Amino acid sequence: MELHPDRLFPSDPTIRNIARSLYASVANLPIVSPHGHTDPAWFASNAPFGNATDLLLKPDHYVFRMLYSQGVPLESLGIGNGDADPRNAWRILAEHYHLFRGTPSRMWLDWVFSEVFGMTAQLDAGTSDLYFDTITDRLASDDFRPRALFDRYQIEVIATTESPLDALDHHASIRAENQKAGGWQGRVITAYRPDTVVDPEFEGFADNLGRLSDLTGEDCFNWQGYLAAHRQRRAFFKDMGATSTDHGHPTPRTADLGADSAKALFGKICSGEFTAQEAEIFRAQMLTEMAAMSVDDGLVMQIHPGSFRNHNDPLFRRFGRDKGADIPMRTEFVANLKPLLDRFGNDRDLSIILFTLDESVYSRELAPLAGHYPCLKLGPAWWFHDSPEGMRRFRHMTTETAGFYNMVGFNDDTRAFLSIPARHDVARRIDCGFLAQLVAEHRIADWEAAELAHDLTYRLAKKAYRL
Repeated sequence: MELHPDRLFPSDPTIRNIARSLYASVANLPIVSPHGHTDPAWFASNAPFGNATDLLLKPDHYVFRMLYSQGVPLESLGIGNGDADPRNAWRILAEHYHLFRGTPSRMWLDWVFSEVFGMTAQLDAGTSDLYFDTITDRLASDDFRPRALFDRYQIEVIATTESPLDALDHHASIRAENQKAGGWQGRVITAYRPDTVVDPEFEGFADNLGRLSDLTGEDCFNWQGYLAAHRQRRAFFKDMGATSTDHGHPTPRTADLGADSAKALFGKICSGEFTAQEAEIFRAQMLTEMAAMSVDDGLVMQIHPGSFRNHNDPLFRRFGRDKGADIPMRTEFVANLKPLLDRFGNDRDLSIILFTLDESVYSRELAPLAGHYPCLKLGPAWWFHDSPEGMRRFRHMTTETAGFYNMVGFNDDTRAFLSIPARHDVARRIDCGFLAQLVAEHRIADWEAAELAHDLTYRLAKKAYRL
């Protein structure tokens, strides 16, 4: 196994030399990870990761969705089955590793195998036990505990994502550790993800409102009490370090109903007797309500629509959410965002970061919107497009209209901890290649490219997420 030093750089030798120089200037910058889904319990307890399967296979839906697509049962990988043998699950991955040729998962995993664990042979059926034993043995040492790896890869800050119903006990433990004399100083913050209590079609929605009532002391079946509960939980999350909210709605539709209409709609939602269209309007109204709260409390708002969640219904019923069956959909932003933007689009104190899984809207809608409205920024190529070609397409389709400074750098959006440095390395290489081409074409000067490389790698994310 070889990680070529010029991987992902342009093949043209002149441009490649410029990319090499740019990359060398940013390769070792700290990692800012403002949007992700790692488990805060890892950093709170600092317990060793159990084995190679628990660390690298089971949390990573990018990996097991590929295996599932080729007929591998999720139970055999230990997904939803605590009795599955981790060594056997790893062997299944090894035997099928050829499936990942040409994919981002292959690049990320090879980086982890080589850079973190020092493997030199490729993973396959013949090296499966060598990999499993080497990785598992090293995970038992103090150097491979979560906090040590956090420090080793210069993670300056990482944001996890929690529901308003989460007590944030793990974050409280991390904060207590930070405040101890000689305690670990890693910065792990939360983000407010209210889908469980703003999406009427989320499973257990009514029960979730009851839990929110119990947690806040507000009547969350009353429109004003419901909004007050959100404000209270947002304030708590902010006190625990949050700088952002995160909204995974099916569409970017927004609404700005009058107070009486919003109250009447909420009453219908609480009754359980609502149509799919009414659920959509309620979600749309809540995006605008969340924007109003962000104006007040300063939390950065992230909107990432366009995913048909849990598309494989039988799989969802058996295993639950986040099992690799979320599928991109077409989206429309110009008309859908207008009610929110009519109210808040010119507010310079509001910051909204837009993501999409629909690349067809990059140049037609998102770049012009972000290139005009003061409150809007574009999130990077994301999820299925967090890939070399996806990143290149994003830069080519948005930069000329929105410029670099209406972007927010890179974020990794992952549950797989060690893919964080791997993904950031890919992003840095791709951005340096893109900038190198602009230099070679005399569209920007070399010193501007060097400054931009630093901005895209580090400074823009910190500024956009108010870190």
